Amino acid sequence: MSGPAAGTAVAATTTDVVCLGESMVTFLPSQPGRLADVPSFGRGIGGAESNVACALAAAGHRAAWVGRVGADGFGDHLVETIASYGVDTSAVRRDPFRPTGIYFRTATDRGTDTHEVAYYRAGSAASAMSPANVPYEELFAGRILHLSGITAALSDDCLALLRELTAARPGRPLVSFDVNHRPHLWRGGDASVLLELARRADLVFVGEDEAEEAWGIVGAEAIRAAVPEPSVLVVKRGSAGATVFASGLRPGPRSSIAGGAENAPGARSTEGGGAEDAATAATGPDTVTHVPALHVDVVAAVGAGDAFAAGFLSATLRGLPVRDRVRHGHLMAAAVLTVPGDLTEPPARDHADRLVALGDDAWGTLRLGPGWTAADRASEEVRTP
Repeated sequence: MSGPAAGTAVAATTTDVVCLGESMVTFLPSQPGRLADVPSFGRGIGGAESNVACALAAAGHRAAWVGRVGADGFGDHLVETIASYGVDTSAVRRDPFRPTGIYFRTATDRGTDTHEVAYYRAGSAASAMSPANVPYEELFAGRILHLSGITAALSDDCLALLRELTAARPGRPLVSFDVNHRPHLWRGGDASVLLELARRADLVFVGEDEAEEAWGIVGAEAIRAAVPEPSVLVVKRGSAGATVFASGLRPGPRSSIAGGAENAPGARSTEGGGAEDAATAATGPDTVTHVPALHVDVVAAVGAGDAFAAGFLSATLRGLPVRDRVRHGHLMAAAVLTVPGDLTEPPARDHADRLVALGDDAWGTLRLGPGWTAADRASEEVRTP
């Protein structure tokens, strides 16, 4: 059978977010240096969608991860570790004929010339996901279905699956799509398909850098022009922060989960050398909100984009204003940026809410370093400009 059967009833919603994608066992170096020189590695897990599920579960949401792993020890480790975060893994399928993917990476940041990653994922169990073998009832059981462009690059069957899941149909949950362009996965392939998938989603996350690399589109406004359909488009701009384009926002009561929320504070101009204020301005049918990034003492950048998505989705589920959704994304990313691995304990909700409620000047001078989530306010540095 290809795709959900006609007339299939959507299960009663018992899950906040369902995440589908490949998770792999990752081997982290014991010291900096070339892969050829590292003497030993520690074992962890890595996978954009499972990272989001783990972060959401750790933040108190009902999250599920759906994937396909081998009937091997690495598959056991993945499922057990992801479940240990409180994620529902009951819909994960085991493949007796294909292995669980693994990869090795260096300790340096992904954006540097010295960063190395060695993937062993060709022919993996996850690459065999297709419209014919995924549990549609479980995928459609959540309030949000979170996908990423990594899955589309794994195989033709995986791409066909994402096209099925992003197709418009009655009862489809809100579809969240993180473009997650990985150039090494698209060698010889056409990454423009990520633009097609983004246009079919309801909520999209994309970095300015990856939009330029994958699609040749430069700037947040141009990205919105190329991706006009989603109710919410989040353009991540690195150290400059994030800009959100949301259609259908109106002053007053919160409405739909996709875009309905009370507007963030009105547009403000900035003077001097301080951080740019959060600004919301009406632009045609969109409300455009810009929120500056935080100052973070970075330990490792891997996993920060997934954490940002988790923070934004968490605040979306809570019906918070758009500005606060972005700030929660920045805080969740800061938690991961200040540890060596892809996953960490997020800040307590009341702690994060206090930081999100800071005024623009205090937010702009907030600096977060290793240990800030555990130490509550003790390790926050808030300086007066």
